[in-house]
Amino acid sequence: MNLKSDWESPADWLKIKTIDMHTGGEPLRVIVDGIPEIKGIGILAKRRYFKENFDFIRKGLMWEPRGHADMYGAVITEPQSKDADFGAFFLHNEGYSTMCGHAILALCKLVLETGMIEKEGDEPQLIIDAPPGKIIAWAKRKNGIVQSSSFHNVQSFVYALNKNVFVEGVGTITFDIAYGGAFYAFVEADSIGLNLDASNYLQQIDWGRKIKLAVMNEMEIKHPFEADLSFLYGTIFIGKAENKKNHSRNICIFANGEVDRSATGSGVSARAALHYAKGEIKIGESIRIESILGSTMDVEVKEEIDFGPYKAIIPKVSGTAYFTGRHEFLFDPTDPFKKGFIFR
Repeated sequence: MNLKSDWESPADWLKIKTIDMHTGGEPLRVIVDGIPEIKGIGILAKRRYFKENFDFIRKGLMWEPRGHADMYGAVITEPQSKDADFGAFFLHNEGYSTMCGHAILALCKLVLETGMIEKEGDEPQLIIDAPPGKIIAWAKRKNGIVQSSSFHNVQSFVYALNKNVFVEGVGTITFDIAYGGAFYAFVEADSIGLNLDASNYLQQIDWGRKIKLAVMNEMEIKHPFEADLSFLYGTIFIGKAENKKNHSRNICIFANGEVDRSATGSGVSARAALHYAKGEIKIGESIRIESILGSTMDVEVKEEIDFGPYKAIIPKVSGTAYFTGRHEFLFDPTDPFKKGFIFR
């Protein structure tokens, strides 16, 4: 059965084109065409304008029926800095994240392989304007195909160590808070008897959300320079790796109960800051952290740097992304569910 060759959606329907990808199993839906002009100077201003004027697009693409509760997205913009190649900000089921490592790794592959950005050589460098600052990234290419990507993340630092909070249904927990482009509360899974097997993801979601809310009620989260970045993004459970070749397992519960399928780029950056502060890794050392799926990201401590009142590090994160689809999504103005819906 063939589609009519002359069929076109009505002119008054909004049409959004995306390219879909994943990094370590974590989805990324990249909007490449169809959105109106996003006004503002700087990525944070553009993200704010998008939130105030086009949030229905986020909901329509992230939520059902076009997406799902664990969908993740990115918007590519023109560069905001003179030396940048492009800008990007990030979307999820609850709103907008401050940083996304798995998205940066995927965007490197996207812009180079689709020809959005032309670069020579087998290890081209990209400069990306992102919400927490300028990101320098690299791709490793073979015969024009990006085999893997890496990036130097923003200044990552420890915000709080060995804090305690009572969590209803869990008990009193001990947690650390660290920043790797977003703030996370880190909890050792064994300390609360939490199984990090993929089959136990519903309990991980439940406890991750409860811990996040309890920590938010207990303490204020403040970025040293940007008010827009001053919030707790999620809970990360740390546990033993299933693959003995890996350092450990990272399971991130973020936004409104989303489970990151990847090891979480901003999360492993914050992990590196934690391990460095505790004297467990040194400058130049790299560790491999696995996700709930067993996919991995490598993170290396490149240097120590002062960042406001904090001793921070610059982490280098590496991973691999893949294409999964190319879509044109339609928004029928008469559809009662055109703006999407979510049950989580």
